[in-house]
Amino acid sequence: MRKKVTVVGAGNVGATSAMRIAEKELADVVLVDVLEGVPAGKALDLCEAGPIEGHDSAVIGCTAEYDKAKDSDIVIITAGIPRKPGMSRDDLLTTNMGIMGSVCKEIAAVAPDSILIIVSNPLDAMCHVAFDTTGFPKNRLMGMAGILDSARFRAFIALELKVSVENIQALVLGGHGDTMVPLPRYSTVAGVPITELMAPERIEALVDRTRKGGAEIVGLLKTGSAYYAPASAAVEMAEAILKDKRKILPCAAYLEGEYGINNLFIGVPVKLGETGIEEVIEIELTDEEKKALDNSAAAVQGLVDDLKRLKE
Repeated sequence: MRKKVTVVGAGNVGATSAMRIAEKELADVVLVDVLEGVPAGKALDLCEAGPIEGHDSAVIGCTAEYDKAKDSDIVIITAGIPRKPGMSRDDLLTTNMGIMGSVCKEIAAVAPDSILIIVSNPLDAMCHVAFDTTGFPKNRLMGMAGILDSARFRAFIALELKVSVENIQALVLGGHGDTMVPLPRYSTVAGVPITELMAPERIEALVDRTRKGGAEIVGLLKTGSAYYAPASAAVEMAEAILKDKRKILPCAAYLEGEYGINNLFIGVPVKLGETGIEEVIEIELTDEEKKALDNSAAAVQGLVDDLKRLKE
């Protein structure tokens, strides 16, 4: 029997995630959305691409019906709204908190043993909503952020040095936002630290571009935001789990003392395998790096505090 992955939200990120899962033949896919006809239409389109792309993964779409998601191995949640002009952060948090809570109740009922990958923004806060709503153990709930942020850093390094992206490893910790913490010391080209290949001011420029990577794309698109790379990041996580790769990837994980941080979802390196997060990898940080990570954690704590306030 094939594995099953449910993708909640049939927008650009969700539909692209479904496409990548099907084309890699990782699992059969259930695409769920509240918009009548949209998930079914996109699922049918993906099925019709199967003979051309050469995959036999089944893709089905349904409108706000979660029975098809029953016994899913993984659920990728992309549902939510982007922040619109004139919308306050509280408005965005309130709306997406409601959407995430509703989705997670449905998923917990039909797929209580699934592993959740949260993509919806604000990501770190939405991880907390999902965690509180489902009651899932911390190893089965994680956020997609660090892989995306690290991929952006890798892409910028490759462009700067004119080398293959395959030569580059990079690491970004912290929350998914302006306070993220790219780590040049742990970022290498064929094993050589970038600190030996670039001047400090160029590294800092790439770090700054990485922090603003999502906003740069939004600025260029005018309407909408990134979706190819976020989908690829979520699917890399799903693949590591489905294939029990025990791959070390930066993900938003619930920390209970690691890195001196408690009861927060923060981007850190983790080992991903068939049970989800099998281990949080703790690396040595300089005083400056630790201060930056603590600052990022404080920003996430601010979002969590806002969630609690809005619930009251």
